[in-house]
Amino acid sequence: MAVVCRSLLALALALACAFGVAPVQAAPVPAERVPDRQDAVPKQLEGVGVDEHLDQALPLDLEFSDETGKQVRLRDYFDSKIPVILTLNYSDCPMLCSLELNGLVASLKQLDWTLGKEFRVVTVSIDPTETPEKATRTKRRYLGQYDRPGTDAGWSFLVGSEANVRQLADAVGFRYRFMPDKKEYYHAAALALITPDGRIGRYLYGVEFHPRTVRLGLTETGEGKIGSAMDQLILFCSMYDSKDGNYALVASRVMSLGGAVAAVLLATFLGFLWSGELKKRRREKSARAAAP
Repeated sequence: MAVVCRSLLALALALACAFGVAPVQAAPVPAERVPDRQDAVPKQLEGVGVDEHLDQALPLDLEFSDETGKQVRLRDYFDSKIPVILTLNYSDCPMLCSLELNGLVASLKQLDWTLGKEFRVVTVSIDPTETPEKATRTKRRYLGQYDRPGTDAGWSFLVGSEANVRQLADAVGFRYRFMPDKKEYYHAAALALITPDGRIGRYLYGVEFHPRTVRLGLTETGEGKIGSAMDQLILFCSMYDSKDGNYALVASRVMSLGGAVAAVLLATFLGFLWSGELKKRRREKSARAAAP
């Protein structure tokens, strides 16, 4: 009995420590990284950025061509089963698109989930002049980096008319500008995580994406259809920080979970004691009944 009690108490202490020492908020942003809100936005970047439209449904009937030239609708990539990572880029982007997609691939390679099985990626070109042939070359480049056989159907590269691309971008809140003098598009580095039925669930920003953030984001937007029990547990204890693009542990939820764990352990412990006492009384009663 004493050994069991010590084991239960040790388990309770270990869980309390595990949840108690975890960071409860995102790391502060260094002062040098905080933008000066007084600075004027450069003229060429006016109108460029992202307006978050969380939970908004995408226009799934929009028509595009995939990298093979096949006519498709956006809804073809939403089957109500797995989430979709949506990116808006273009093949001739001189730098930012490559950095963003390289960062995405680097993150996806560290997941034990497989592209096309637990999630999909759809990249839509913001350049209406881009051809399926060029999109094919771009797809080969990034799938080559991903380097997992049998994942070709998991990542689609779409091209389409300016009207359809703009309509999709507006739905996502992705604002970009074409600069005729440079023949380049100015845009932000951001991607959207879309629910299996086509609603915007999360935005991730930058050119590097922490694998844990991607996994938790996909678990959340996957509406519980993917992700382990541990992923769900971490999500319960976390809150998405849109400023940093990460999931931060929240003290109140950690304390709530810690209290629930303690209650379960206490109930188990007491149940074990009561069960042992009940068996003991039954044995004593049987012994008295059998005595002459």
